[in-house]
Amino acid sequence: MWDMDVNRLMPGKDYTIDLQGKAGATQQGDGAVQDSAARHLFHNVNEERLKSIKTFATFISLLDNYETSTGVAEVVTPEEIVENNCFLDAILATEVMKVSNTDLFQSLKTLNYKVSCVYISWFSILQIAHEYLLKKNLAKPNLADFKYQLYDIWFQLYARKEGDRPDSCGFEHVFVGETRRGKQILGLHNWVQFYLQEKRSQIDYKGYVARRNKTRPDKDDQVLSIQFSWKGSVKPIGSTFIGVSPEFEFALYTVIFLLAEERVTRETVKIEEYELQMVVCRHGHHIGTAYPVLLSTSSED
Repeated sequence: MWDMDVNRLMPGKDYTIDLQGKAGATQQGDGAVQDSAARHLFHNVNEERLKSIKTFATFISLLDNYETSTGVAEVVTPEEIVENNCFLDAILATEVMKVSNTDLFQSLKTLNYKVSCVYISWFSILQIAHEYLLKKNLAKPNLADFKYQLYDIWFQLYARKEGDRPDSCGFEHVFVGETRRGKQILGLHNWVQFYLQEKRSQIDYKGYVARRNKTRPDKDDQVLSIQFSWKGSVKPIGSTFIGVSPEFEFALYTVIFLLAEERVTRETVKIEEYELQMVVCRHGHHIGTAYPVLLSTSSED
């Protein structure tokens, strides 16, 4: 899936990060900690490119749709339902790419094919995930039905803790973030949300958390463990992919969720230089949380 993420933004080209210092020791719920980073984590992001990619643009439109405090019932408006469906349509879409100066084009010319360009139809990551899940009998055959399946897994509301108030969903927890009683940060494992919150001075980056066999991350790393404060609380360790498209994370977490029946699934994978443990927790038939862990770091929520 990593190699198929054609919409992934590239470090040094589409964005730059400023790692600064190593985060100090703290615990979940602390209100004030040592700040080892005087500046933002994201030095710059090419927002023009970000917003020109439909999957990113439709994803961003969803980030202001939630009440982040757990225990407060969510109210989903008709407009928000439309936005949810537009996002799913975008990540499930087949793209047609016009190719003119590629190895394939040049090969066809050497074979004396009279062509001026080549049109290649490529499938989205979610469509590839769908094909894989079909072989395992874990997905609905029709893409429209698979879309409803995704909606139920990610957007269906449920009560995160005790009680019967529908105050949460998988999408909100993983991509937007939540707070519990103003003392604990839950979720928020998405780099776009982090960047946008940081830009609005809602998030304060405190520093990086180093991983085994590496004293500090690099500015080109695309998986990071970081410490930050948000809405009056501190998250001691938050792991996130950097630069990846929302469809990459949706596909990866959905496949792991549907392949396993355990309440908590931990899959160890290697992506380029990164040794990761992919953690996916279920809340009944829905995603409870999902995130990558650099194997040198401790557990999260």
